[in-house]
Amino acid sequence: MHLKRDMLRFALLLAFAMLLIAPLSATAQEEIVVDLYFPTAVDGPIVATIEEYADRFEEQTGITVNAVYTGDYNGTRDAIQTETASGELIVDVAVMLAIDLFSFIEEGYIVPVQPYIDSLEDPEAYVSDFFPAFLANSVDAEGTIWSVPFQRSTPVLIYNAELLEAAGVAVPTNNEELLAAAQALQAEGVAGFYLPVAGVFPSWLFQSFLAAYGQPLVDDNPTHVYFNTPEALAALEYIETLKTELGPDVISEWGETPAAFIAGDVAMIYHTTGSLTNILTNAPFEVGVAYLASGPAGEDGTGYGAPTGGGNLYIFDDGSKSEAELEAAWQLIQFLSSPEIQSEWGAASGYVAARVSAWELDPLAALVTERPQYAVARDQLEFAVKEFSAYRTIDIQNIINTTLARIISGEVAFEEAPALLEEAQAQIDELLAEYE
Repeated sequence: MHLKRDMLRFALLLAFAMLLIAPLSATAQEEIVVDLYFPTAVDGPIVATIEEYADRFEEQTGITVNAVYTGDYNGTRDAIQTETASGELIVDVAVMLAIDLFSFIEEGYIVPVQPYIDSLEDPEAYVSDFFPAFLANSVDAEGTIWSVPFQRSTPVLIYNAELLEAAGVAVPTNNEELLAAAQALQAEGVAGFYLPVAGVFPSWLFQSFLAAYGQPLVDDNPTHVYFNTPEALAALEYIETLKTELGPDVISEWGETPAAFIAGDVAMIYHTTGSLTNILTNAPFEVGVAYLASGPAGEDGTGYGAPTGGGNLYIFDDGSKSEAELEAAWQLIQFLSSPEIQSEWGAASGYVAARVSAWELDPLAALVTERPQYAVARDQLEFAVKEFSAYRTIDIQNIINTTLARIISGEVAFEEAPALLEEAQAQIDELLAEYE
């Protein structure tokens, strides 16, 4: 009798214990970790800032974020490709170059965010709050949105306001004025202008000239690349004129240019907005910022044009992620792309906040009041075009950069430029032929 009673008591205790364990097991099964990979290409407390965002997101949602700093963009891409090759894709969300879109689509390891946007209460409000120039690198040829702008940038003209005022030089608004201003400033004993296109990656700034001359390098079709054009040749002729009139030193190295400007060695430079915080903090003189004056004067006298740059947020999946994991990834993207975080991120990093409403919120609104130079890149987006992106982006970019470097460096005589452009375009068209 006692044995039966003891067995019954044991069974009841065991059943009760199982009830206690079951919710814990379910909780363990439902626990989701989002692996976020992020690079950076600007100075500032980037790692600490992203880790803080991860902690705040977890507090708000209960979803853990494993934020992994992966160095530069190339290092991040290498890490992701290593995972895909091994068959074990860990990354869920990554900040990667906006121009990587078509390569990622072709590789088949990202999913479009369009269905998640469509499920929002007001999809149009979400999409329309992003600057169109930034969103242009997020969509495919059919208009499907695959990625969300996050850490975006654009180059600007940065100038020593004190030197310009002392020399009686107005801020240039087209490339003829840019050359004249540089010549006048050079007469005062400093280098007038640095164009940092020396080295292996001249194509980003070169796109500002193509935009300002009226024929960007790409359009909405990823099979169209316009390199062998009258506009491209005219832009190269202008750069050649800069070298002739100002000397070969006008063509500078990217990394050395901000330091030369801060030291007072050069009066005007083209550089990314990502360098602005460093320059404003360390320059011992008043710093001015203006639109890129890369083109001939139009009807209004200006010749503005600029590419965009920087990284977008992508969701990665090789078919192994659950719907709950993908939904958590989308929640993180919503959080990082929110106006509140974009305002904080823009103020902390120097990147251009990608959402219009972010500029109305502190701390970014307060920063712009104190330092109006930060608003110039935002306003210049009116004249900005999508950054170069097409099928076979990496291969085509290598062709363009190699061709530009040979011409700009003087490795070949400038008279050979038309033939080199034609040869490069033929190589590009051959790569894209299979996608037509």
